[in-house]
Amino acid sequence: LDVVWLFGIERAVDALRSGEIDASFRAVAAPGRPLPEDIDSVRVLDEALQLLTGPGHALASARSVTVSELAGHRIWMPGIVPGTEWAAYYAALVAEFGLTIEATGPNFGSDALLDTIADTPALATFMGGQTRLVWPAGHGLRRIPVTDPTPVYPHSLLWHRDNPHPALTVLRAHLAATTAGHDAAGTWRPGWVMPR
Repeated sequence: LDVVWLFGIERAVDALRSGEIDASFRAVAAPGRPLPEDIDSVRVLDEALQLLTGPGHALASARSVTVSELAGHRIWMPGIVPGTEWAAYYAALVAEFGLTIEATGPNFGSDALLDTIADTPALATFMGGQTRLVWPAGHGLRRIPVTDPTPVYPHSLLWHRDNPHPALTVLRAHLAATTAGHDAAGTWRPGWVMPR
């Protein structure tokens, strides 16, 4: 069973249709781009965003921050590509809460991002609460829960309706049995996210 993340939903749909892959995880569906009828999906995880800061950031000592407290702070998300579902997600977050998200610069990977955040008191970034990264102890990075509301990134599993792979059925059953409810009280997601 090939379950992968591919750059952009169009690329994922093409790979599912051709049989190159069996399934993909994405946010569904970005504004103006509903899924084709031969592609099915199920929402499997609402991943809470956390704020990642270096030790010199103004919010570094906070136990949690509200979304409104983030207004006026520079949140750096390098590599956001226009037209992708994650670009639409962050655009909706900015529009809803008046945040400043900078997508400037290329994405040189997590090591470069963590180095920059650790060394730049004026910058922070968002990271999924279930993202596991190891960084040098000397970085002094802080992961801070975001609340009131907690922004969640809605991951869905996509597959071609005619895919007969038996492990795909097992995967879908496993995800259905192990994922918590969606749209929990106190969370936020863009209105265009599919409810299922």
